[in-house]
Amino acid sequence: MLAIAELNCYIVDTLITSQMTTNSTNKESKERLQSLDVLRGFDMFWIIGGGALIGALAKTTDWVWVQALAQQMHHVDWNGFRFFDLIFPLFMFISGVAIPYAITSKRDKGVPKSNLVRKVTRRMILLVVFGLVYNGVLKNGFTEMRVAGVLAQIGISYFFASLIVIYTDSITPRFYWLAGILAGIAMLQLVVPVPGFGAGVITPEGSINAWIDQHFLPGRLIYGTYDPEGVLCIISATSVTLMGSFAGNILRRKGFSPDKKALILLISGLSLVIVAVALSPVYPIIKKIWTVPFNLLTAGISFLLLALFYFIIDVKGWQKGTLFFRVIGLNSITIYLGVRIINFYHTSEFLLGWLSKPAAGFGPVIIITGAIIAEWLFLYYLYRNKIFLRV
Repeated sequence: MLAIAELNCYIVDTLITSQMTTNSTNKESKERLQSLDVLRGFDMFWIIGGGALIGALAKTTDWVWVQALAQQMHHVDWNGFRFFDLIFPLFMFISGVAIPYAITSKRDKGVPKSNLVRKVTRRMILLVVFGLVYNGVLKNGFTEMRVAGVLAQIGISYFFASLIVIYTDSITPRFYWLAGILAGIAMLQLVVPVPGFGAGVITPEGSINAWIDQHFLPGRLIYGTYDPEGVLCIISATSVTLMGSFAGNILRRKGFSPDKKALILLISGLSLVIVAVALSPVYPIIKKIWTVPFNLLTAGISFLLLALFYFIIDVKGWQKGTLFFRVIGLNSITIYLGVRIINFYHTSEFLLGWLSKPAAGFGPVIIITGAIIAEWLFLYYLYRNKIFLRV
């Protein structure tokens, strides 16, 4: 399982996009993985409209493959796994891939640890603030405010994973940290008794996650008894970010050929998936409380996707047709917040209503497609003008 280690990515995570300026150095260009931008864009696409488009197609066609794909565009209610459950942890994994480039490389150059801690602390605070904005603090104020959220979890988990990297000198102690986090989460969820429920009760009401959130998480819990980005979920998800950093180390290793790196990523991913599936009969795969098998499964699939994108795009150099996802991936935080603030669907209806209304049942497909195009053109404008939001 130590092979689960290491992948490359100059890009600073799913929400932390690198700034591509015309005077970027040649060294930066060499270190940057084109595949990471594309993979991040592929991941974000399903959030900003790809999933909705598949759902609309499923309602208007009898295509079997669309119907099957549409089922994967919804989160599992509790126990189990679908493609849409991968989107968030894949983001976190990609952010971890950036750590060896954003943190380890600077530490190797003698940058003081205190400077690096300040940097990741600033990033965490900004993402928590962005998360509050996303949750509507500017619209509704702090009354019944939901403090937990996707951006906050990414920022805090990245912070903890970065601290582990900053204060350790090799993969071995970091692996011990990973094992400790996973073992600790498993013990809490399976062994520690929850008042009124007992030990090992993995339900929305009886899990240790719910008890901790109810007693220690400020603000509104999105599901009443617990929050899927709650206290224990953040700690658990740190393991996914840390596994991403192992992947980043693999791709940063100068002693490995590109083909060997892709192979190690592939083997690591398959190993993690096998372990997760083997554990699942006794320890369920549950995204909403980030169980250990869920972490292992999603990290494993993330390794596999990274191996695929890296091999095709960076090793083989097949980059034709990747611009669509690359443009999205380079400004992922911008569009994640953007679709929350800007009503691209209204824009699409305003411009394409004359087409969608006569199309009857096919109308939603037209409107959603138009919204995706509007979002992409907005991002393409930023891309052409070299405007990239960095955290």
